[in-house]
Amino acid sequence: MTRHERRALACRDRLDALDADAVVLFPSRNLFYLTGFDETPGERHLLFVLPRTGDPVFLVPELYGEQVREATRVADVRTWADDDDPLAHLERAVADCDLSGGRVLVDDTMWARFTQDLRRVLPDASFGLASEAIAPLRLRKDAAEVDALRRSAAVADRVAEEVRALGGDAVGITEAELAREIERRLADAGGEGVPFEPLVGSGPNGAKPHHAHGDREIGAGDPVVLDFGTVVDGYPSDQTRTVVFAGEPPERFREAHGVVREAQETAVRAVAPGVEAGAVDAAARGVIEDAGYGEYFVHRTGHGVGLDVHEEPYLVAGNGRELESGMVVSVEPGVYLPGEFGVRIEDLVLVTEDGAERLNDADRGWRCSAPSA
Repeated sequence: MTRHERRALACRDRLDALDADAVVLFPSRNLFYLTGFDETPGERHLLFVLPRTGDPVFLVPELYGEQVREATRVADVRTWADDDDPLAHLERAVADCDLSGGRVLVDDTMWARFTQDLRRVLPDASFGLASEAIAPLRLRKDAAEVDALRRSAAVADRVAEEVRALGGDAVGITEAELAREIERRLADAGGEGVPFEPLVGSGPNGAKPHHAHGDREIGAGDPVVLDFGTVVDGYPSDQTRTVVFAGEPPERFREAHGVVREAQETAVRAVAPGVEAGAVDAAARGVIEDAGYGEYFVHRTGHGVGLDVHEEPYLVAGNGRELESGMVVSVEPGVYLPGEFGVRIEDLVLVTEDGAERLNDADRGWRCSAPSA
């Protein structure tokens, strides 16, 4: 039995506990998690129906039939041609899965057109979200998932060190140029694409937590927030460092960077099985508030990382979910002074049986190498 088949069985157990009759997925990370088939959403009906009892059904466009059969162990793969009515095929599929009324959980990211079609063929059903059944399964990573996350983090570490080594050679290039250079280096180091566009925020742009990058040139003495990751075997990395490529930064930056680094260390030490996710946020936030920067820490301390770069559990105030071994979370406190600079330091952290293990090892300091001759 493959790991995808084991996950589908576990999902069925969840359906039973939730008194739900089926989960219906379309191209998404959930679909890959349960079947092993990976595809981006498109305009054609490509749906997977996993009923609580009975055989699952893949309904796919004819041009995907061979791919789905090769990628999955699902026996019932039904195809439809471009000159067919996909709703007629969908109606037969849900009928064969013994669905009529009851409760159906649909993929959280399913496009509205497909959700509406499900409502048309299941007018007497009630609907919920597939995350009710699948999110609890995805919380804890197995050994293969941890290995992929570890290798993905290692690629990000390598590139973080390479970018730091640019030193003064980075002065004068634009944020966008550096972002493109980061993407190239991630690919050269073995990354399989990026889970999000690299964030490069120099000087005052670093004070915008989700500033992607622009045409601002990096100057000597500029604090630069670098937030990026890659993907290995479907699993992403997510790492942030704040550096100064050359010159001396503002005096206040030195203090703020030290505070954020202490907050991150404190939060990482707080990660352990049985600790509430909100308590990790409180650990980081307490350090930053005690230093007088509390109003400048404007986001949660972190989030889960798995097939999605942002998923449960969220390290946010009030979250009482207890951490468990096998969970992987980002720990990324930050301080953002509008019009001046920002500081964020982020690592991926694995919850172990008795504590935590950082998956990132790249230098967390702000000083870079001297420029090349």
